[in-house]
Amino acid sequence: MIRKLAIVPAVLLWCMAGPGLAQDASKTGDAVEIESDRMEIKDEENISIFTGNVIAKRPDMTLTAEKLVAHYADVKQADGSTKNEISNFEASGNVVIVTDKQKVTGSAATLNYNTNDLVVTGNVTVTQGTTVLKGPKLEANLDTDKMVMTGGRVKGSFLPK
Repeated sequence: MIRKLAIVPAVLLWCMAGPGLAQDASKTGDAVEIESDRMEIKDEENISIFTGNVIAKRPDMTLTAEKLVAHYADVKQADGSTKNEISNFEASGNVVIVTDKQKVTGSAATLNYNTNDLVVTGNVTVTQGTTVLKGPKLEANLDTDKMVMTGGRVKGSFLPK
């Protein structure tokens, strides 16, 4: 059970990136904290589940949700040891991602850890300054900062300076 706790830092890496803010904790070295009412590790399913008032923080970002699930696999290393590698994350229930530049809200979010693709669904709102974008689904690549809103009607409110 204890060896699986090593995935907690990887779970927190997800909480450090949002659309327009691609970052890697191993490069920045910023401390990240995660809190929840409960944490459960399911070795047989290769997942860790954080539930109840989940708050993941670092100095420049906060993610809140009702539930955060990390999917991982044990990968054999060249030296014969094994290492937990994250494949994806799922946040659900009033997901809010706040950075110094923007705020993204939705019902659920997933992040493919290998490709850095983020998907937020369910009445998505992206607020950056006075600009507000709303739509059913946000797809973003955190490496390229490309964002696309799809899934139906999209609405934007722009206030020029």
